[in-house]
Amino acid sequence: MPSIYLDNNASTPMLPAVWEAMRPFVAEIAGNPASSHHAGRHARQALESAREQTSAHLGTDSDEVIFTSGATEANNLALFGLTGRPPARLVASAIEHPSVIEPLQQLRQRGFDLDLLPVDAAGTVQLGDLERLLRPSPRLVALMLANHETGALQPVAKVAQALAGKGLLHCDAAAAAGKIPIDFHQLGATTLTISAHKFHGPKGVGALLVRRRTALQPQLHGGHQQQGRRPGTEPVALAVGLATALDLAMRERAARWQHVTRLRGVFLEHLECHAVPVVVNGPREDGLPHTLNLSFPGCQADVLLMNFDLAGICCSTGSACSSGSLLPSPVLQAMGVPDDLLHSAMRFSFSHLLTEDEIIEAARGIGEVVRRLRGAV
Repeated sequence: MPSIYLDNNASTPMLPAVWEAMRPFVAEIAGNPASSHHAGRHARQALESAREQTSAHLGTDSDEVIFTSGATEANNLALFGLTGRPPARLVASAIEHPSVIEPLQQLRQRGFDLDLLPVDAAGTVQLGDLERLLRPSPRLVALMLANHETGALQPVAKVAQALAGKGLLHCDAAAAAGKIPIDFHQLGATTLTISAHKFHGPKGVGALLVRRRTALQPQLHGGHQQQGRRPGTEPVALAVGLATALDLAMRERAARWQHVTRLRGVFLEHLECHAVPVVVNGPREDGLPHTLNLSFPGCQADVLLMNFDLAGICCSTGSACSSGSLLPSPVLQAMGVPDDLLHSAMRFSFSHLLTEDEIIEAARGIGEVVRRLRGAV
């Protein structure tokens, strides 16, 4: 049975053009970019070109780009590398990704105070709550650019203005990169995270942007690479893949956005006809169109997930990093979603590679499953 992939927030298919850009550095060019011979110099040139291309699309300078194994490593490097020693206050939104929340919980165990910013029913941080939590000034605030479960955009630039040099600001932009324009310098964050496989690049590579003159304590030791902040042999092929995927995403951004917006609208329209009642969790129109979080009252999320999978529809109950948990989504809990909606919530995430026919077929299949499960109650 052919499947319809609606779990693009978990990971996206790598584009053929990305593989073609990577292939020489996987199969032909074996040089270590730290080596002085011609093979090493060739690898170094490709690595630095990828760094420059990445920085050009993110409004930063090439020496502010650190390649990592992905967003999880980048978030950990930023949070543990920026905070220093306790005591100090840390502030984060209650809807951060597990790769931000769990390091912050570790820091709390080490003696830091941690305050969580509440969100409204649409899943957006309110600036009034921030102003209250900025007194006394925190050492670090963590606020994502877009939420991975609802697509809600967060007021990162306004938070940076409110901090006004009183504290550091880390921004996890893994769910947003490749979908909306990002200007790191204009945004005002101290550090920012992206991950290639979220925008049709390879798995296993991401980047951490670090503002110049920022003291960042390395979490690994044993090499001089990347200013000593992230030592180890740089993965040239993966860095080339990230830069190529980001370049394609930003060049095609407007067309992709328009297509995905149309797909989301068609999908929701069909479900509101064939799976009623269905409830949208998060922004209906103002967030990323790539994400749609829906509750199906009268159904259980784990049962829905299994039956959708049997019907050839790939989706999720939340973050891929916590999808093995049977606990309700912390993001939806923070939004105050009622229990009946909380336990029937599913995340559908879209890509420009999907067709309208696939979206309609998926919506029909989901409607059939939902009606059948409700009829069995």
